[in-house]
Amino acid sequence: MKEATSATPQEQSRGEETKAFLFLTGVIAPAVAVSVVVGYGFIVWISQILTGPPGS
Repeated sequence: MKEATSATPQEQSRGEETKAFLFLTGVIAPAVAVSVVVGYGFIVWISQILTGPPGS
């Protein structure tokens, strides 16, 4: 049996939406940004190991 809550379904979904937004903007977006920068740096590093520094 479901428990009765004082919050309406719209208030619950709005709260969940706010939590999801904060999680996406506070955790996921920075993690993706850092991953992209680290990945690019790794690719440049490996390419310079294989081909030498620029201009050589």
